[in-house]
Amino acid sequence: MKLITFTYQQQTRIGAVIGNEVVDGLAQPALPCNLIDFLAQGETAKALLQQQIDAGTGRLPLNAVMLHAPIPRPRKYLAIGLNYPEHLHETGLAKPDYPLFFNKQTSCIIAHHEAIHLPKVSEKLDYEGELAMVIGKHCRHVPVEKAHQVIAGFTIANDVSVRDWQMRSPTWTLGKSFDTHGPLGPWLVTADEIADPHQLILRTWVDDELRQQSNTGQMLFNCYEIVAYLTQVMRLEPGDVIATGTPSGVGVKMKPRGYLKAGQTVRIEIEKIGTLTNPVINEPDDLTLY
Repeated sequence: MKLITFTYQQQTRIGAVIGNEVVDGLAQPALPCNLIDFLAQGETAKALLQQQIDAGTGRLPLNAVMLHAPIPRPRKYLAIGLNYPEHLHETGLAKPDYPLFFNKQTSCIIAHHEAIHLPKVSEKLDYEGELAMVIGKHCRHVPVEKAHQVIAGFTIANDVSVRDWQMRSPTWTLGKSFDTHGPLGPWLVTADEIADPHQLILRTWVDDELRQQSNTGQMLFNCYEIVAYLTQVMRLEPGDVIATGTPSGVGVKMKPRGYLKAGQTVRIEIEKIGTLTNPVINEPDDLTLY
């Protein structure tokens, strides 16, 4: 399934994408209206939605709905740094002994086609195309060989980074958490649709220039190892988002620097999932709140 969160006629709910149509979750009253609760119900919710898909009713044109990030506000948004060997090479850093994690604050999340803001306080705006996984069960101390059982599905993440602010904090959190700097989407592809998440081609374009091209099989710490490692520390919960790192080709390592500018568009494509596209604009003047 391709699961989405969307708004139609001023009401937000969940659904599934079938071709150019949306199977409306509201047509099945027993379904929850958000994907966190949907994932928490596990196979029961999936079966109900599958019944609605099979019925062929309750459909809307995909181009008539407003897509949100599949999980607009997860409880946790974790990301791993330096997880591809070619990215390590371009940074000149040594391979980490352990996975290097940081937080992205969930207020940074935006949807497919929403605008990334070039912030007023920096011009060092960068992109990072990444595979993201979404947790489907409450879990702790998950062994590597069972980690696939707690992953609900996969989506595309752009770990947008403000490079000078990233260096202002040892945890990188500030430079990773500016508003609008967490594009996710366009949907969540359930894990049963992806036989091996470690054999997916990943590409990132800025406008028509291909900046990143790799395969998720290159990850130093794979999805299952990441889940096993994190659950030694914390309980992962339905809807938690984990971005799995970016390959080489980021703007900060280009000569000259390839930082994003207003008017450009970032497009990230991951095999078997789809394409996440976001324009870049100057941070609007009307966002001052105090």
